[in-house]
Amino acid sequence: MSFHLSEWSIKRPVPVLVVALLLLLIGLLAFFHLGIDDDPNIDIPGVMVYVRQQGAGAVELETQITKRVEDAVAGLGNIDKITSTIQDEQSTTTIEFELGTDVDRATSDVRNAIAQIRAFLPSDIDEPIISRLEFTEGTIMTYVVASQTRSVEELSYLVDRTISQAILAVPGVAQVERWGGVDREVRVELDPNRLLALNLTVNQVNDQIRAFNINLPSGRTDVGNREQVVRSMGSAQTVADLGQYRIALPTGNTLPLSALGTTIDGFTKPRQAAYFNREPAVTLGVKRSSGTSIVSVEEGVRRAVTQLQSTLPADVELSLVFTLADYIRASYRDTILDTLILGSLFTVLTVGIFLKNWRATWVTAFSLPLSIIPSFAVMQTLGYTLNSMTLLGLGLAIGNLIDDSVCVIDIIDQHLLMGKSPLKAALDGAKEISLAITATTAVIIAVFLPVAFMGGIPGQFFQPFGITISVSSIFSTLVACTVTPMLAAYILKPKPQQNFPPPHLPTSPPPTLYSPILTWSLRHRFTTLLLALTIL
Repeated sequence: MSFHLSEWSIKRPVPVLVVALLLLLIGLLAFFHLGIDDDPNIDIPGVMVYVRQQGAGAVELETQITKRVEDAVAGLGNIDKITSTIQDEQSTTTIEFELGTDVDRATSDVRNAIAQIRAFLPSDIDEPIISRLEFTEGTIMTYVVASQTRSVEELSYLVDRTISQAILAVPGVAQVERWGGVDREVRVELDPNRLLALNLTVNQVNDQIRAFNINLPSGRTDVGNREQVVRSMGSAQTVADLGQYRIALPTGNTLPLSALGTTIDGFTKPRQAAYFNREPAVTLGVKRSSGTSIVSVEEGVRRAVTQLQSTLPADVELSLVFTLADYIRASYRDTILDTLILGSLFTVLTVGIFLKNWRATWVTAFSLPLSIIPSFAVMQTLGYTLNSMTLLGLGLAIGNLIDDSVCVIDIIDQHLLMGKSPLKAALDGAKEISLAITATTAVIIAVFLPVAFMGGIPGQFFQPFGITISVSSIFSTLVACTVTPMLAAYILKPKPQQNFPPPHLPTSPPPTLYSPILTWSLRHRFTTLLLALTIL
């Protein structure tokens, strides 16, 4: 006795219904926990080396920094391409590795290579910054900080000390970049005549100030019954303290720094400017970390800014001028609401109109969500989000998802018109159509599943697309072969038998546009094939 899934489901409705409801519940829970994003999370095997040297020109940076950095990392394995960008005061080198390379290990190798040449780089450079090349480095939202009474300098200090720190505390925020404004700068202006009289040079004073501002480990000591780390702290707490720092003279005496010049607590020269409503302002660009959802991070930043607004001065206005999440939410609503929900509703309505049977309509309405919602559980398990590719996959698969259950209901209704009982009609109809539905799903999987195994960066984009279509099609076929015939067997009512003419007797079909076209095509086969080839 051969096993048939539809027959087994019809004869055992309780376990089938329990499993269906369980999948529906799991899918709903997964749906509400899925992140909403623009694109899939892409892992780019690349590392960036950023070196900054104040006052250095492009030619100097190229010969003393960029060339040495490129030579240091060129010997690493699996490198695809090395690209350097040089601007005044900064050098950026991007090392792109071959796909499949472990990014964490590549980052560690680059960091070790730079550490080996650190002694050969200029001593006055900032410490090199080595980071992974992230696909999510773009700004997701922008705020403007403006005030009618405060200067740009005051706004810059408020942004750096308060606003940026509050936003950085939001989970998923990787960086808050300030555009416009100025940076705080403590400037020491020395009197050249005074230095000449004391036989001092600017470099000697600079070296003593640099030695004063230290923060170094100095071993360990015992405090009570515990061992504690000791650090040497020499930084000045205020500008006045810095002015009182004693500078050693060549004669062995000392003088306060204020006797050699003026110490000014000021700001750097502005290199960029931002305006809001034609007034000077300071802008903030928020960047998310890799593996996080744009919408969830954006919502967290909004909540943090709302709480922060109440603690800011009344004259400071913090306004959101751009957010990428609005576009993503609009795309999400269009796909979920218009394509999935409205498509399912119109399908159920169409079934009701043509079959004129509210019971068959109810079976279709219950089967359709079971074909879609369990796919969300698989997406959450695989770490996918509701992004452009997964939503595109669901949008393309919705036609097949709707078609499976409708075909099953239609064939069962045809068997009911033959005078069969609902149980017999469900058994015969499901056996008759199940092979065709399975073949259709197999074709869809054979077409779209290989897309999930594409290589390179495009493969990382299309993997969620192919998997989503394949998984949703599998669930649709399972529901059409199990839940739909089972519900039809116990919910539908018998119909009066209709007398269909025997197949060997000719019938006169009602006049339609299709019949004359079909007749002409069969009589003019060569012309029909020629037209088909021409259209192709």
